Amino acid sequence: QVQLVESGGGLVQAGGSLRLSCAASGRTFSNYPMGWFRQAPEKEREFVAAISRSGGSTNYADSVEGRFTISRDNARNTVYLQMNSLKPEDTAVYYCAAKTNSDSYYKSRNYDYWGQGTLVTVSE
Repeated sequence: QVQLVESGGGLVQAGGSLRLSCAASGRTFSNYPMGWFRQAPEKEREFVAAISRSGGSTNYADSVEGRFTISRDNARNTVYLQMNSLKPEDTAVYYCAAKTNSDSYYKSRNYDYWGQGTLVTVSE
């Protein structure tokens, strides 16, 4: 089992920045590729970013490419999402997730463990 706890969400004006953190406990954190997803009201959960076990490989949704950066610190059992140039359409609950397989990183169903989410609200 892996427990994931997100933090860092809040209210920010358009153009601003936030850094989300996801702290993991339980089994060896470095064994798991990690992802960030988000879900806006009345919309399906969507992929945001993913990072490999070592942190050497990252992937992003087109909508956040160049604005968001995913990183991880395996010594601290934490994955981060640095969000810059935020837009109102980035408003959502953001979830971190861990997966135990090598299936595609952008599909939420391939992730085995989820945090409870943290709300990000971007105002005009």
